[in-house]
Amino acid sequence: MYKTLFFSAVLTTLTLPLFFQSANAATSVNVPAALAKPATNDTALNVEILKEKFSQSLGMKVDKIEATPIAGIALVVTDQGVFYASYDGDFLIHGKVYSLGDKVINLTENSLAEVRLKGLETFKDDTIVYKAKNEKYVVTVFTDITCGYCRKMHEQMDDYNARGITFRYLAYPRSGIKDQIGNYSQGFKDLRSVWCNEDNALALTKAKSGSGIANRICESPIEAQFNFGRKVGVSGTPAIILSNGTMIPGYQPPEQLEKLLKTI
Repeated sequence: MYKTLFFSAVLTTLTLPLFFQSANAATSVNVPAALAKPATNDTALNVEILKEKFSQSLGMKVDKIEATPIAGIALVVTDQGVFYASYDGDFLIHGKVYSLGDKVINLTENSLAEVRLKGLETFKDDTIVYKAKNEKYVVTVFTDITCGYCRKMHEQMDDYNARGITFRYLAYPRSGIKDQIGNYSQGFKDLRSVWCNEDNALALTKAKSGSGIANRICESPIEAQFNFGRKVGVSGTPAIILSNGTMIPGYQPPEQLEKLLKTI
């Protein structure tokens, strides 16, 4: 029997259309105890009801719904991240769930790892690759051109590659896809120009070194990669996804990343 801990969770009802003020800002609602319905464990999981409530009340696209070890609570994977909900769809939990057994297990991170690995398959032909000659490990890194630590990491690419670490880059414009008036952001346009270049690996290296890059327009994966990043918990760059789906936020020096990869 799993024991669980809800950490920094937001509990509210799914019938409130103003739950989210934006894609990244959750608004909690205080419900008086007398008005809250008591939880019941005999409600059957109704996938269609949950999908409808997430879509109509929250404007989210649901990718997967499944039962969890917690009675009456379902895991809901959406285009805006992982959530938990009561089987009847009346309550939503936004936060991390841990199993407290012989050791503490982050069940939310485990679920996200699966989503990340599945999602990476869809971009396997759309990454910018810096391949190690004697490849031992492969990491996927969400990056942005103007990110200071992204540039520092890229400057050390020879060291990473010498340790057998291949880099596959995904685009994550920190400024978002569009600005406040609906035009494409400069960050998006810069990354699009890189990905649309005939030699995008060279173009990315030049862009990260501060060299100018000619504006290019093509069918690019930038927006899809950005949305995927938001879905799997990316909130900044660099963000490193390991071969087991674990995500490491922030810069990792070559030696430290190699040590980490050896433990997988």
